[in-house]
Amino acid sequence: MDSTIDKKINILGKTLPEMEELFLNLNQKPFRAKQALKWIHQRGISNFDQMTDFSKELRSLLNDSFYIKAPNISYEKLSDDGTKKWVLEVSEHDSIEMVLIPEGKRSTLCVSSQVGCAINCSFCATGKQGFSRNLTASEIIGQVWLAANSFGVPRTGNDKNITNIVMMGMGEPLHNFNPVVSAMNIMLNENAYGLSKRKVTLSTSGLVPEINKLSKVSDVSLTISLHAPNDELRNTLVPVNKKYPIQELLSSVKDYVEGCNDKRVTTFEYILIDKVNDTLELAKELADLLSQIKCKINLIPFNEFNESDYLQPSGNRVRKFKDYLVSRGYVTTIRSTRGDDIMAACGQLVGQVNDKTRRKERIQKAKIAAQSI
Repeated sequence: MDSTIDKKINILGKTLPEMEELFLNLNQKPFRAKQALKWIHQRGISNFDQMTDFSKELRSLLNDSFYIKAPNISYEKLSDDGTKKWVLEVSEHDSIEMVLIPEGKRSTLCVSSQVGCAINCSFCATGKQGFSRNLTASEIIGQVWLAANSFGVPRTGNDKNITNIVMMGMGEPLHNFNPVVSAMNIMLNENAYGLSKRKVTLSTSGLVPEINKLSKVSDVSLTISLHAPNDELRNTLVPVNKKYPIQELLSSVKDYVEGCNDKRVTTFEYILIDKVNDTLELAKELADLLSQIKCKINLIPFNEFNESDYLQPSGNRVRKFKDYLVSRGYVTTIRSTRGDDIMAACGQLVGQVNDKTRRKERIQKAKIAAQSI
């Protein structure tokens, strides 16, 4: 990066209060912050000289102190079903992935929060890559900015090409708490993307203290990656369960939803893995477990990838699991597999991770050792 840029501040990830403070420091009125947000996020502008309702003097001040930059696009792929995946370079050895899923009038953007993931769920390709670092707020909201700009620039303030955003890409969002909350605040702000709190969803593996902390600063929709109805099985699939077991997690979820003061329900995601967690006995256990929580259940047939021996269950096993839950009164959906031909489906995002945990290296050594026996 240019040494002159190193001394400047990237304001792409600045929230409205942070932007107001920056303008006050330039001896400018705070309402300029709203104007800047609109130029950046509603119109997709990254050049201060194009912000024509600012004076030349102010534009010069902004150029001297700040810049606007999203991650670089390494490449993009388009699936046969219309799903689009971008690979974004965030540093020399680190890349992330984001996915845009169109469906009728709805278009959902799946956003990453980390380079890799430290949780290491046994069914997730991201976790197999290890972990490098957290993303900055600019790198998180930059994904939204790039996806919105893919529909054409300059945008108008009325463009709603992205209707929903899910924090379900690479990483555990609550492990990167402050930048994720800042980025979500920009998604919700009427001067930026103006999405409703029901249209922004955070998915977590179940970090109980952070869920409790989130309830004090945000009321976006919450999705829980559950994947098992008992601690013994979930300890294997989602290792963080050993620290925050299911009953403790469900208690924090109840508190979060009650704090939202509306009729919202929690979504529980359940990846179905052939002959691992897809039996009718486990469906009954799941129905019993969630009986006291207003919720819906999203079943996700496992998406296979090279580093995993798990298999996707047959359509018949998936339907039987769903039908039982429906018979117990649960709103239950089966997520259609989207983008699997370009490795963009749930659990398949890998990017490029400069793994500081050396997890990928250990997995490779274990595989080689097993083959030599």
